Amino acid sequence: MRAVIAEKNVLAASQASGLLKALADPLRMEVIQSLSEGECCVCDLMEKTGLAQSRLSFHLKVLKDSGLITDRQSGRWVYYKLDLKALQLLEDWIADLKKSCKNAAKPCS
Repeated sequence: MRAVIAEKNVLAASQASGLLKALADPLRMEVIQSLSEGECCVCDLMEKTGLAQSRLSFHLKVLKDSGLITDRQSGRWVYYKLDLKALQLLEDWIADLKKSCKNAAKPCS
């Protein structure tokens, strides 16, 4: 089940937390960076990241479960790509945080 299930295209804090947790690992960030160049199959990602297939598969599962990436099968190959909607929702959530930071403190009672 995908973690990114935003109602009205707005992330809840718990959904943003799931995306940020998936991004927090350096190896997953490397996979994300590789996928930012476009759709890749596992063999290409193994070459780009230097990760063994079993280790890469674990990280791909975490990223897919979080909703940051999607996959498609073509014959015996599985291709992965970034889910741009998930990235946009996370970007919007961060932008809302930035707006809130500009609010002045309310006087104490």
